[in-house]
Amino acid sequence: MGARLSEPPAASITMLRAHASASGSVLRLRNPPAGSRSAGVRHSVRHPAPIIMPCARLPASGPGPGPLPEPPGKPEGGTVSAGDFTPAWWLPGPHLQTLWPALLRRPRSVPITRERFELPDGDFVDLDWAGESGPIVVILHGLQGSSRSSYVRGLLGALLRRHWRGVVMHFRGCSGEPNRLLRTYHSGETGDFGHVVRALRERYPSTPLAAVGFSLGGNALLKWLAERGAGAEIAAAVAVSVPFRLDRAADRLERGFSRVYKRSLIADLHRAVQRKFRHRPGPIDLSAMHRESSFRGFDDRVTAPLHGFRDAGHYYTVASCRRYLRGVARPTLIIHALDDPFMTPDAAPGPEELAPCIRLELSEAGGHVGFVEGGTPWTARYWLDERIPHFLAGQLDTARREHSERQSSARERLPLPSPR
Repeated sequence: MGARLSEPPAASITMLRAHASASGSVLRLRNPPAGSRSAGVRHSVRHPAPIIMPCARLPASGPGPGPLPEPPGKPEGGTVSAGDFTPAWWLPGPHLQTLWPALLRRPRSVPITRERFELPDGDFVDLDWAGESGPIVVILHGLQGSSRSSYVRGLLGALLRRHWRGVVMHFRGCSGEPNRLLRTYHSGETGDFGHVVRALRERYPSTPLAAVGFSLGGNALLKWLAERGAGAEIAAAVAVSVPFRLDRAADRLERGFSRVYKRSLIADLHRAVQRKFRHRPGPIDLSAMHRESSFRGFDDRVTAPLHGFRDAGHYYTVASCRRYLRGVARPTLIIHALDDPFMTPDAAPGPEELAPCIRLELSEAGGHVGFVEGGTPWTARYWLDERIPHFLAGQLDTARREHSERQSSARERLPLPSPR
């Protein structure tokens, strides 16, 4: 690629230790022996014992009142721990971890059934379903992603192996067809996901429901969870490679090799907007848009005017999920790599910024939605496909058990039939 790929900065190890110390986690990083890096040996990490997250239970029926109030006194924070991920020795540095799965991974084909979901404002989103029965996991893709994205298809395959159902909610305009209205989607858009989740809850009232968001989708998922609080209609959530601070992510993508990702994404966005407004009037000056080569410029020219923000700065402030995390009230796992080339290591929140329901797992390496393990390129393992279902399994089992208990309790309260 012609670029020198850097190792995770020393500051990453310091930050990981600081996070662990603040959250009470047990974390020991040892320097590998000489030559071990080429042999695939990484820092050894001992994780804390599994924890029980003190989260609100799902309501018996209907949505709840919103975010829980802060408890009196000093609020309890979430948990920050070291991620149990060992990067493949043949993918050193953040960029190879990011690019390998995006460009070279070929997940097995998964049978998909598409549903056109009509929204109250007259627009639509497309839902791609995989599986026929079992718990339902809603997947939110990243910027300009879709059900065709390799990380989405990989997770769908992992869900099917557990006999679960996966449903990919495409953000407006991302399913291969421009949406009807002038507006599109953005990192802080939570309304469409809320409509979909409520519809699924009504359609399948007895089925455990969870959600997974990647990158932009993870930001939207965490923001929605905080907005809904104890009324969130899902049992658990996982967010991966989240841009906690959109302003910092926009700035980070202007530096070094990360500019390669920026150019690719901006080009995709330009094509999508051009296609949408080619034959219809709109508030976008297309020639001015094409002169913008940064995310800040694009968000000033396109995202902000289409969605009611004053400018890019206003959009970043309102849409970034980090400021909302204290409001989450469902068991939530956040997976993040400190070497993520889409943001700086200090983008990750500290335990005092997290709700008690949140567990943040920080890995020194992993890139952006990468997390590739394995001894050789021919035996690559995609750790996210293992870690995400493993976390959700325990939470969905708990949700299923609690639902059965509520049903049993309701039956016990039914009046006995009167004797004839």
